Amino acid sequence: MSNRLADATSPYLLQHAENPVDWHPWGEEAFAEARRRSVPVLLSVGYAACHWCHVMAHESFEDPQTAEKMNAGFVNVKVDREERPDVDAVYMEATQAMTGQGGWPMTVFLTPDGAPFYCGTYFPRPQFHRLLDAVSRAWEQDREGVLGQGERVAEALGGPREIGGARLPGAEDADAAVDGLAREYDVAHGGFGGAPKFPPSMLLSFLLAQYRRTGSSTALEMARGTAEAMARGGIHDQIGGGFARYSVDARWTVPHFEKMLYDNALLLRAYTRLHRETGDPLARRTALGTADWMVADLLTPEGGFASALDADSEGEEGRYYVWTPEQLAEVLGAGDGTWAAELFGVTERGTFEHGTSVLRLPEDPDDPERFERVRDRLARARADRVPPARDDKVVAAWNGLAVAALAEAGALLDRPDLVDRARTAARLLTGLHIDGGRIARTSRDGVLGPAAGVLEDYADAAEGLLALYAVTGEREWVPVAGRLLDTVLDRFTGENGEFYDTADDAERLFNRPQDPTDNAVPSGRSAAAGALLCYAGLTGDQRYRRAAEQALEPVAPLADKAPRFAGWGLAVTETLLSGPLEIAVVGPPDDPATRALHLEALRSAPLGTAVALGTGDGDGTAVPLLADRPLVGGRPAAYVCQGFTCDLPLTDPERLRERLGAGAR
Repeated sequence: MSNRLADATSPYLLQHAENPVDWHPWGEEAFAEARRRSVPVLLSVGYAACHWCHVMAHESFEDPQTAEKMNAGFVNVKVDREERPDVDAVYMEATQAMTGQGGWPMTVFLTPDGAPFYCGTYFPRPQFHRLLDAVSRAWEQDREGVLGQGERVAEALGGPREIGGARLPGAEDADAAVDGLAREYDVAHGGFGGAPKFPPSMLLSFLLAQYRRTGSSTALEMARGTAEAMARGGIHDQIGGGFARYSVDARWTVPHFEKMLYDNALLLRAYTRLHRETGDPLARRTALGTADWMVADLLTPEGGFASALDADSEGEEGRYYVWTPEQLAEVLGAGDGTWAAELFGVTERGTFEHGTSVLRLPEDPDDPERFERVRDRLARARADRVPPARDDKVVAAWNGLAVAALAEAGALLDRPDLVDRARTAARLLTGLHIDGGRIARTSRDGVLGPAAGVLEDYADAAEGLLALYAVTGEREWVPVAGRLLDTVLDRFTGENGEFYDTADDAERLFNRPQDPTDNAVPSGRSAAAGALLCYAGLTGDQRYRRAAEQALEPVAPLADKAPRFAGWGLAVTETLLSGPLEIAVVGPPDDPATRALHLEALRSAPLGTAVALGTGDGDGTAVPLLADRPLVGGRPAAYVCQGFTCDLPLTDPERLRERLGAGAR
């Protein structure tokens, strides 16, 4: 018999719809039931691609004996962290404060008023049974103590966060961040810190922007070293393209096999930018492979991009991706099988479980044509395996990241089909998710989910639309982005310029989240800073510029103390330090001279530059940067501006390249 999750749009909730646990979705009905029964709430938070979420589900939530304990003593609430990042954020903060660590599945016991009093993550079934019994006894025998604990936690974590040392970051902060990252850089294997290693996509974008502005060889070496190590490692799918969530070891060999849209969108952008700055052929190959994987495996029938692929298939983590020497020989024959095993580092002992190996590519093959034939045959053979499940909900923020990445890659790597995919995803956002100035967080099969958008949804969607405009010159995207950013200023900022992750009219939790750190994705605040700065460049409206600068203020202390958690904020800071510049390219859209100037602007301008494309008719109604920017002697022209004050227009792409400081690179 299905429980209350049967009508959910979240694939993660639907995974639990047949559990014997009497799950409730998050909402007032669940808390009202807890008050009526006078029992605690057991909150379980996870996501569809989460390996340990599956383990706990199989061990406990599918077990009738465990379900009986849960149903008798608690009102049980299941939350998809990707659908409700606000709920996840406030209770993850409580979990980390009470236990010193966090992760998923997250298991939190709440009072009927929503205050957390005991927190944890994954519990094996025997331990989980003991915990259920202990919490039930405490609730019955010391209820006042339990309620008091919840009140103290809620009080300690409530209220706005004070960020010490917050101020507009400058060049000294960006330079200090490079020095701090250099101290944590793994010279031998790339990346920062030890195992587990997460792909530092946002730091790569920052380091490349720092190199573009200052010529820092240290920044470039860290960016290139990390990008190459990841591209050659097991975290990168050498057969199908795309990247796994993280590496469990310091050498990027064995991944945690789930593949997330947000990781791949951010990495696509980083590898595209690396190729843009250096011409690195491995960066180009990796970027295009990642983009092609996104389109092949995550594109939905509605034109958006699904959230993730699972880590597991056939009940085993990584089974879809790993190989033995015998399997390679079976598919390829003895000669090519032995060659492939040596090339990809597949050994009898294995690098993963049960003697299997994750494919790596320590060096490029000496026979590229043979490599492509072998990889194609392995891809066809792998397609006969049972693939990982797909979480096919569309998340607005992550689709915004995908729109920006695909648009940039399509333009800079000469793949107009990728721009088309970006355009289609943008139309899903504007046609379904966005209504006026508001945005819905998720959809599935063309049906909106129940959750309102959070700050990252508004900011990433706006930034994606502005990036698509920069590449296509299609003015329809600009006013939509502007309405989203107006909502950011009206609903997500406080009286003193602080930014919150939820709107002022959103559901009230025991704390209103406002995390300024860049973790797996850009923080809502960092993403808003980038979008606001670009929109200010297109419109000349200083209100957006001032808001962007306020959004960047936490970057200064983070750059000094924890630069690994300020990657996107530092990248946007580099945009600010480079001008920020505005470039208006005007000319007939079908004129090769217009296209040449436009492409040079995209290739050579500092990252984050506001680029506008117009016909030269002087009409700046939709994009004021284009107002009064005529052709020059009937020829297409590029105007390089700062604060809407422009240099003399340029008609030669090489002169534009020199003006933008890209001549030496």
